[in-house]
This record gives sequence, C-alpha cells and structure tokens, in this order.
Amino acid sequence: MGNFIKNTFETPERLLYGNSIAEWIGAAFVGLAIWFGLWFVRGIVASRYKHTANIAHPTVLRFVAYLIGNTKQALFLGAALYAVKESLVFPPRVERLLSNAVLLLLLLQIGLWAGRALAFYLELKERDHGPDRSFEGSLNIIRFLGRILICSLIVLVGLENLGVNITALLAGLGVGGVAVALALQNVLGDLFASLSIALDKPFVVGDFLTIDTFSGNVERIGIKTTRLRSEAGEQIVMSNADILKSRVRNYGRAQELRAVTTLRVAYNTPTDKLLAIPKLLEKIVGEQSNARFDRCHLKNFGEWALQYELSYFRISPDTHPLLDLQQAVNFRIVEEFRKIGVEFAYPTQRVVAAADVPHNSV
Repeated sequence: MGNFIKNTFETPERLLYGNSIAEWIGAAFVGLAIWFGLWFVRGIVASRYKHTANIAHPTVLRFVAYLIGNTKQALFLGAALYAVKESLVFPPRVERLLSNAVLLLLLLQIGLWAGRALAFYLELKERDHGPDRSFEGSLNIIRFLGRILICSLIVLVGLENLGVNITALLAGLGVGGVAVALALQNVLGDLFASLSIALDKPFVVGDFLTIDTFSGNVERIGIKTTRLRSEAGEQIVMSNADILKSRVRNYGRAQELRAVTTLRVAYNTPTDKLLAIPKLLEKIVGEQSNARFDRCHLKNFGEWALQYELSYFRISPDTHPLLDLQQAVNFRIVEEFRKIGVEFAYPTQRVVAAADVPHNSV
C-alpha cells in the first residue's frame, strides 16, 4: 500500500480517467475557488443593492445589481463544474454528461433571472406610476403567465440541447393537450377569463360592483376567482368565467351617481305653495357642495297625493357618500316643508257611515 502511494506521487502514472491525484486536487481547488469567489461577490453586491435600491441610480445599474443579488447557487455550481471539466481530461461520455449538467444549471439560472427581470420591471412600473388599482389587479396574473412562459421556454431549450427531438415532443404534447384541455376546460376557462380581465380591465381592485344579485368591493382578482367584500362583511368568491358571462355594474367608473326621490304632497296644499316646491327643492340641493341639481316636476296625480319627482347627482360618487347626500337633502326637505306649512301626504281612506246616506221616502 505504501509503495502504491509512493508511486502515485513520484511517477506520472494516471489514476482516474487518466488524471493524476495532483491534477484532481488542483481542479478541486479551482472549482472551490470559483464557487466561493462568486458567492463572495454576490454577497457584496446584494448588500450594497439593499442599501442603495431607493437612491436615484441609473435603472440599468440597479437592474444589473438586482440580478446579481438574486443569483442562486446553481450558477456557482455550474461555473465550478465547468472549470473542473476544462482542467481535467474525461472520456467523451463523462464529458458530455458534465457539459449537459453545466447547461442545465445555466438554463435554470437564466430562468430565474428572467423571472426576476419580470418582477423588477413590474416593481419599476408601480414605482414610476404610483399606486395603480388596475395594475395591482393584473399583477398576479402577469406574474403567473410570465412564469409559465419562461419555464416552458427553458425546458424546451434544455431538451433540445440534450438531443431530444422537440418537434416530435411538441406534436405528442399537442395531442395529449387536447385531452387535458377537455378535462380541465373549466379551469382553463377561468384562466383565460382572468387574462381577459387583466387586459380589458372591466373593473379593478377597489371598484364597487353589482353582479346579478351580489354586490361588493373588489378585494382581489386571482387566476381562477375574483373576490368581493360585501357591505354585510362577508367575502363573495366568484368564478372569473361566470363574471364575464354576467352583466356587471361597475359603480367605481361612474363619474356621477343619480338620486331620484318621489315626494307626495297633500291635495289640499295651496296652489302658491305647490308652485314654490320645485324652486325650494332646487335651492336645497344647491346648498350641498357635492351635489348637482337635475330637475323637479309635479309628475303624477296619485290616488291620495300629488307626486313630485326630484332628481339630482352626487359628484365624484361613491356608494355610501351618495346615501349621506340623500340623507342631508331629505332632512332639509322636511325642515323647509314644516316652515312653509306643506304637509306630506299619506294613504287615507274615507269611511261613509250609513246614517249619513240620504234615504228616499217610500
């Protein structure tokens, strides 16, 4: 045994794959040096990026620092394996395996970089344009679809470099994809519906919607469902495909909200007071800084009351402030009607007693 070790170091005899122990040790040292060197550089860049990310540096510099700071150990391992492969001599089969391993690790890191680049771009857009409700609602959908696209491209490129015939593979996947699509048509329908919502933006996070018999504020637009928070407090979860098939009322996009009130006045009200009611109601609405008067008319002669219809708008609308405006206007109407002596009508019935009915003498 001692003679074997002595001959190993003192003679140029090759041991494993035609490489001496000294060459293996040197290759291992080079690989470890590259690994730890890249790890050290990444740590310095990542630490500096965290301290300077909010400072007005050029976008390209911040982008490069961001990618370096998010580099994973896969790239370090790939670089170390490549250095070892180039430092030693291997049989063609082993060298091909090492080359494929390095390629797969590099593709994995490229995929991670592509995902981080997408995240950096989305964060940059959000920072430049400020809080954007439409952007916020589309963010998760864009990230999900972007990751699927990046992963698909990386897998296809990796398989092609490994010698796999991706043309035949894609043809086979196409046939199998039809069966999968039929089995998952509801899930895929919701997925494409979410993509349609992200691109067309019929509503965004924060809008108040009425969908069929359900109403609430949009809390989250997901890949499969959209979630509303109703006025009662419960969360309403609705399928994206069902939402696109429904009639959606989006009060968040309304420039103004209209309020229509019917006032019933007694028939015995004097004519001059009846004529003064439209002007009085216009004055009451005009007192509100967030309201715009539309019209007021004596619309109908009801069975037991004269019916006025008052129409006005809430400027910069929201559901609850509209109710607050209606309440303020209604209080003022009650107050002014009492001042001028106008009575609100209410349903009445006239009962005629039998004693009051004249009898014909026989």
